[in-house]
Amino acid sequence: MTQQELNKLGSTLWAIADDLRGAMNADDFRDYMLSFLFLRYLSDNYEAAAQKELGPDYPNLPSNPTLTLPGEIRDAGSVYQKLPPTQQTPEVVRGYLSPLSLWYAANAGDVAEFEKQMRRKVHYVIEPQHLWSSIAELARTQNGELLHTLEKGFRYIENQSFDSTFQGLFSEINLNSEKIGKNYTERNAKLCTIISKIAAGIAQFSTDSDILGDAYEYLIGQFAAGSGKKAGEFYTPQQISDILSAIVALDSQEPATGKKKKLDKVLDFACGSGSLLLNVRKQLGSHGVGKIYGQEKNITTYNLARMNMLLHGVKDSEFEIHHGDSLLNDWDILNEMNPAKKLQCDAVVANPPFSYRWEPNETLGEDFRFKSYGLAPKSAADFAFLLHGFHFLSDQGTMAIILPHGVLFRGGAEERIRTKLLKDGHIDTVIGLPANLFFSTGIPVCILVLKKCKKPDDVLFINASEHFEKGKRQNRLLPEHIDKIVDTYQFRKEEERYSRRVAMAEIEQNDFNLNISRYISTAKAEVQIDLQVVNAELVNLEKSIVASTDRHNQFLKELGLSPLPCVLRE
Repeated sequence: MTQQELNKLGSTLWAIADDLRGAMNADDFRDYMLSFLFLRYLSDNYEAAAQKELGPDYPNLPSNPTLTLPGEIRDAGSVYQKLPPTQQTPEVVRGYLSPLSLWYAANAGDVAEFEKQMRRKVHYVIEPQHLWSSIAELARTQNGELLHTLEKGFRYIENQSFDSTFQGLFSEINLNSEKIGKNYTERNAKLCTIISKIAAGIAQFSTDSDILGDAYEYLIGQFAAGSGKKAGEFYTPQQISDILSAIVALDSQEPATGKKKKLDKVLDFACGSGSLLLNVRKQLGSHGVGKIYGQEKNITTYNLARMNMLLHGVKDSEFEIHHGDSLLNDWDILNEMNPAKKLQCDAVVANPPFSYRWEPNETLGEDFRFKSYGLAPKSAADFAFLLHGFHFLSDQGTMAIILPHGVLFRGGAEERIRTKLLKDGHIDTVIGLPANLFFSTGIPVCILVLKKCKKPDDVLFINASEHFEKGKRQNRLLPEHIDKIVDTYQFRKEEERYSRRVAMAEIEQNDFNLNISRYISTAKAEVQIDLQVVNAELVNLEKSIVASTDRHNQFLKELGLSPLPCVLRE
């Protein structure tokens, strides 16, 4: 699918969402829309795998199966003949809303073995009545049992579909909410309309995992744009995500040599909808990341992230997303006290909430993440987030984190943490970005790149704050702006007014203040004016005015009109 077709699919789905949500809040409708898109992906993937597994035994039903004689059905293969004679009726056949449901009915004794095989191959099972094709047909026919069937289907996927637990995956989808109808009948009718529109909108497009995954990302971005400040909870703008993911994919010790072949483990401890983690995976290909680890505090966003992983073809065995608070470190995997068993990641990326207020205490002061550096102040947890992620960075890894500019120059506890990180040689690059890139805030932000074993004995400063395309609501980084940032980092280039490598001695002289303007001047040199040249130009201009006035007055005289006032002459 071309980018143009993808944009068309995304805009088609967004138009459906915008048209159908009515008075419903965009954030609420987002959960319904994205969940149905997710169900469509799971179903398509599962039916394709089932067809491959069953081969010629997979039923090939026409869209409207009809019987010509008792016991005969067009295009149904041998499966129909396996049904008990009492079930070989037009009504029963039309009741099978997906081909797989007909196979289940005809091969009841083989279902358990089939599902066992499917769990091995695609890692999950969906019962035929819960497949998107069945749900869409219920919606098309305005079936009164649609809502009940959806509820059962969501519960089955949460509790039984996957070997690993996906408990609560649809916990934020309230199918009985009055926001979609005052009673069951109204809610069922509304869901029929929504699902029918989505089914019709998607039908004209290819629906492989990449396409639906990209469409899902498009919708997340559109919903984020409509959510304003709340969008910061779940979405990192794609342009900034591209920068972070490109940086951590490069070799940490020798970025100029290019990308690593593989990242064993990747962590985002404030992962939102998971798009940043998926972007890292995209940099290296589907087999370029061994295991993805994400953590998210917001339950709705946590569910979005899990769906997003699966929609992009990441198997449930290839990622772990935890619902919890990173600052409290309530995830057992990250709370391992034995250094030999500590999770060590080749890449850490994050876009944590800016200047988040938290409640540090004496116990946290002894926490293994903060003990060597100290606690961030309660007014701003920025360095607490940074130290949390940095603790789990491997010796050969790269960390890229988005933070407000205050971390570069604020004093007190933050100054002490920043100073130690610099003295220990862990801060590699400081990148200043333009203002108003985020949905959630208009302030300019920076990217800090950290390493545990960096080679250069200096810090690279990149001032990209003036390189952007101005927009009505948000400014944008164009591909050439992104490429310039990444290229400057990769080859550690220096360019006047844009980038500079600064020795540690100079940073120490500045009391370990990392304010970019201290090291890269953005002031433009004043233009030197040659007064003699300017004077000569004025004299020539005056002569030209006099000559032109004289000619014009000659014309006025011939017309009998008053001449223009004479220009003063020396």
